[in-house]
Amino acid sequence: MSVPSPKTPGWLDWYPDPSVPAFRLPAGTVDAHCHVFGPQAAFPFAPERKYTPCDAGKDRLAALHEHLGVSRAVIVQATCHGADNTAMTDAVRAAGGRARGIATVRPDITEAELAELHTAGVRGVRFNFLRRLVDASPKEDLATIAAKIAPLGWHIVLYFESADLPELGDFFGSLPAPLVVDHMGRPDVALPVDGPQFTGFLRFVDSHDVWVKVSCPERLSVTGPPALDGEKHAYTDVVPFARRVVEEFGDRVLWGTDWPHPNLTDHMPDDGLLVDHVPQVAVTPEQQHRLLVANPMSLYWPGEGV
Repeated sequence: MSVPSPKTPGWLDWYPDPSVPAFRLPAGTVDAHCHVFGPQAAFPFAPERKYTPCDAGKDRLAALHEHLGVSRAVIVQATCHGADNTAMTDAVRAAGGRARGIATVRPDITEAELAELHTAGVRGVRFNFLRRLVDASPKEDLATIAAKIAPLGWHIVLYFESADLPELGDFFGSLPAPLVVDHMGRPDVALPVDGPQFTGFLRFVDSHDVWVKVSCPERLSVTGPPALDGEKHAYTDVVPFARRVVEEFGDRVLWGTDWPHPNLTDHMPDDGLLVDHVPQVAVTPEQQHRLLVANPMSLYWPGEGV
């Protein structure tokens, strides 16, 4: 048995005792963006990983969802596990039909391997364009993967910085599957919400088959305040950006916790207060229901109703 690797220096573990949210999530709420890390003893991390996280397995995730009032989950493959999707698919299977998975795959994946992932509950692949997390994202390889997954009805989750969208937008638009953008495309919230960068992102969403996750305000915020110590109006600098997406694309927005919040360096948010952030960006019951229930159900559990 291998000796577990120590965590990356400065790694922030998940918040150990989240508050009870004041905002009551509607019945059937889906956490459309969360992860599992290991546990390392059962699911070793990839040798080529850029970081070594804490253990954050399926049992911890399930306990958090029960505490917050989340009914279903979409578990996104974490980069620390590379293209070994075993930890993710184990967590999806354990949820008994109440979870879906987003995988990381290589261009040489076979139809049989894709079919196995589909049976396990996977419904998409993730393409990562953040240079700090991956060495390269060769477009030819990604186009090959996209062509292989399209017949399954899967979608493609994109993780990129908004500043890089002008050079990537044409490639994204050429992909033969629906697109789901993580964390609003990581806008620079110090720039104006009606400025050219975010307006360009909204134009991209409007002109393609794109869903947007209004998630991770803790990762985007510059001035805060953080979701800690009972703060009910956290990350106010992110709110105008998320509200605009919800208002303009109400039937194509998704929400997720991003638990266990990988690679945060400033603070670890209270997950209960992150739930309390939801009504700051989706301000009406109708907006909230579409964001939290109707939209993710139609994308991940089509035909099951709500």
